[in-house]
Amino acid sequence: MARVDAVIAQRLSSDVPLVSQISNYIISAGGKRLRPALLLLMSGALSYTSSHKYQLAAVVEFIHTATLLHDDVVDESTLRRGRPTANESFGNAASVLVGDFLYSRAFQMMVECGSMRVMSILAEATNVIAEGEVLQLMNMHDASLNEAAYLRVIRSKTAKLFEASARLAAVLAGSDEATEEACATYGQALGTAFQVIDDALDYEGDASRMGKNLGDDLREGKVTLPLIIAMQRANSEDAALIRQAIEQPDEMRLEQQLQSILGVIHRTEALQATHEAARRESERASAAIQALPHSIYKSALLQLSEQSVSRMA
Repeated sequence: MARVDAVIAQRLSSDVPLVSQISNYIISAGGKRLRPALLLLMSGALSYTSSHKYQLAAVVEFIHTATLLHDDVVDESTLRRGRPTANESFGNAASVLVGDFLYSRAFQMMVECGSMRVMSILAEATNVIAEGEVLQLMNMHDASLNEAAYLRVIRSKTAKLFEASARLAAVLAGSDEATEEACATYGQALGTAFQVIDDALDYEGDASRMGKNLGDDLREGKVTLPLIIAMQRANSEDAALIRQAIEQPDEMRLEQQLQSILGVIHRTEALQATHEAARRESERASAAIQALPHSIYKSALLQLSEQSVSRMA
């Protein structure tokens, strides 16, 4: 990861000071670096040692960071990881344009790898992520959203880059098709579990530890699995309360509504059901890589899938 950070620092340079300033601001915000770590761990599990992995690990982090910059503008977010978002500090226009810079820098670095297969995987991933963003936008304030539609969004918006990171390791290692697909399945399932838990934490986490406010998803009109399950299980009056908060949010009454909705979520055990859904994805991830040879890297990947559902932030 130190090698990846060195590549990131080197490739963030720009003759335009604001580009470097905003890029460094969000890259240094203390993120988990899960996607590059996944690429490196999977490379280790497949005995791939060439330095190309550090370049591609930085590429996936740049793509992820670009999506964060754009996400925060779309969501009008003011807080991420406990500090003001880039759009809050530098403005929407600068954040969007620097996000574009990170995308274009990522594609420059892809080309340098000299592999059409690598470029194809990452080009498809960025396209699917963009589609997921649009799907999420279309689903805003839609209380009729079901679990299948919710999963489609997160598998596009979040899990796709996890999937691509794991698949890239297999491609770099020259793995056969079955191994490549197993790695991709691990990545997709891990990314799905991670996002499902993220959505659960929005209604049960520690705000100071998460670096964002509880109930932010509801404030933004996002219908996530805890709300979907709560509406399915609640009585008609409680379901109507959640539906109204989603479809016709009242900023003046939001805090009062949030407390009532949290009560419904707890009464219907929607959070437990959400955790069970994440656990199934975690088990799917672990099962996908059982055929890989035993190594410290495989053990770490199995541990990572376990920790994806037990984390608190």
